[in-house]
Amino acid sequence: MNNPANDSIDDERAASQGPLTGLLIADFSRILAGPYATMLLGDLGATVIKVEGPAGDDTRTWKPPVRDGVSTYYLGINRNKRSIVLDLRKPDDLEVAKRLALAADIMVENFKPGQIAGFGLGYDDLRVQNPGLIYASISGFGTRSPGAEMVGYDLMIQAMSGLMSLTGEPDGPAYRAGISVMDIIAGLHLSMGILAALHQRSLSGEGQRVEVSLLASALSGLVNHTAAVTMGGVVPFRMGNAHPSLYPYDPFPTKDGELIVIAANDGQFRKLTEVLGVPELADDDRFRHNELRTANRVILGPLLAQQLLTKTSDEWFELLMAARVPCAPIATVAEGIELARKVGLEPTVHLGEGADELEMIRNPITLSGTPPTYRHLPPDLDADGDAIRAWILGEHRADEEP
Repeated sequence: MNNPANDSIDDERAASQGPLTGLLIADFSRILAGPYATMLLGDLGATVIKVEGPAGDDTRTWKPPVRDGVSTYYLGINRNKRSIVLDLRKPDDLEVAKRLALAADIMVENFKPGQIAGFGLGYDDLRVQNPGLIYASISGFGTRSPGAEMVGYDLMIQAMSGLMSLTGEPDGPAYRAGISVMDIIAGLHLSMGILAALHQRSLSGEGQRVEVSLLASALSGLVNHTAAVTMGGVVPFRMGNAHPSLYPYDPFPTKDGELIVIAANDGQFRKLTEVLGVPELADDDRFRHNELRTANRVILGPLLAQQLLTKTSDEWFELLMAARVPCAPIATVAEGIELARKVGLEPTVHLGEGADELEMIRNPITLSGTPPTYRHLPPDLDADGDAIRAWILGEHRADEEP
């Protein structure tokens, strides 16, 4: 599954095309938030060296599903990287790790706060010899006590941030989101912080430390719900598929299934009522404005549902979309990918050749001048270890830039 590192690290840094070409990332992170962030940066041209312990990234073992015995979880977030195994408890490996960090533009790590500093790989140690280093850290609950002592996983953060209290039916149990959404949000926040620090470095020549915690990212990502607490004095609660501030914004039953129907403003609601054949509802004093529709959803809902039950989901989809009323079938993930193709998004990219070829989800960022590139398959464990050791130990000393 791996394409060997036949070209040198220096050659790749010079040749890769993208807005981050020439930048070297020493990626000491594992699982999801960090690897997702570094993959996105690698797509944008950065050279990413993935440092793994002897057992490898945890997600290599998270199966099923698999592709040729390899975890698709791991494959999905580790393209455009080179892998080296370093046991930081061994002096020789620790020396390679230190030299790599001192040669890097960016270092990413998600060790327990303070743990990696015990190996001499903390920011305060490295910036002395590498003042331009951008040192990016992810933790569960921050770097101050007592949060620093707490291990953090996405499901924990979904529970503790309040997200699970919002997910599920009002009279049912709390549910986790279908994806590790807090890890993804944290990874995106980390990427934004790294890019901001890179811009500042271009002005000052100095690097800095970037820190993101899963819990802080989660509270930011809950946006309107956390705002309801801090500014409205309201504690949100589970409403199933309903929205606390908009109506309609729900799945409705149709003749053969369900359809998401949205009227986010008065104009959309009027168009919806016209298509449904009940235009009088738009002038009803109970439904004239969104706040009224939201307050009177128990009355309005059955009136809309009565009309929607007369046609199939596909029939309503065609009619409502033609009238520019937002609506959506409830699709599987596979159907979602196919829909992206139908609307012209080109959601996937093919990487590798022959039996090793993978169809992967494309980086969602579009750049007109320097688009993302897809250069390396997700690496096998330690696939590039020899080449990276030869480069970092043979061509570069710890006290000089590569």
